[in-house]
Amino acid sequence: MECASVNKKSIDRIEGAIREVHDFPKPGIVFKDITPLLADGELLRLTTQMFQETLEGSEVDKVIGIDARGFIFGAALADRIGAGFIPIRKKGKLPGETSGVAYSLEYGEAHVEIHKDAVREGERVILVDDLLATGGTAGAAVKLIKDLGGQIVCVSFLIELEFLGGRKNFDSDVRVEAILTY
Repeated sequence: MECASVNKKSIDRIEGAIREVHDFPKPGIVFKDITPLLADGELLRLTTQMFQETLEGSEVDKVIGIDARGFIFGAALADRIGAGFIPIRKKGKLPGETSGVAYSLEYGEAHVEIHKDAVREGERVILVDDLLATGGTAGAAVKLIKDLGGQIVCVSFLIELEFLGGRKNFDSDVRVEAILTY
């Protein structure tokens, strides 16, 4: 995806700031490390702008970010568009009453949770995370949001590893956007 108001040079700079770390967290995995991008204020601002552009003028009540890097982009986007921010966290990290779901991911098993009162019936939400790989985490997050009655406006990622087929984890009614695709 190339956002209209962000020029090719900016996109190249964002992509160039993403460092590849081989054999992390397990042998054979090439981890896309976004910490150099986060450390650059201009690139962080541009990336947040690109996330905003994935909304294409849609109205959003809540931005939901997936633990942990989705919190960074999600909170920044929520502030930019004047929406609330909701975290989806790993099991046992949220106080109070939660809904949760277990799922498989590319290198193991996991469980995520959301507060039961985080999303009201009919609220329009965008789900934000840094990476779409096999889609297990985001697919679990979408299930949690829908179970609470939320309407998914868009699921938006900084990076999609297209060769892993993560989009298959979403129903056809879920719009999926990626700023960078590998």
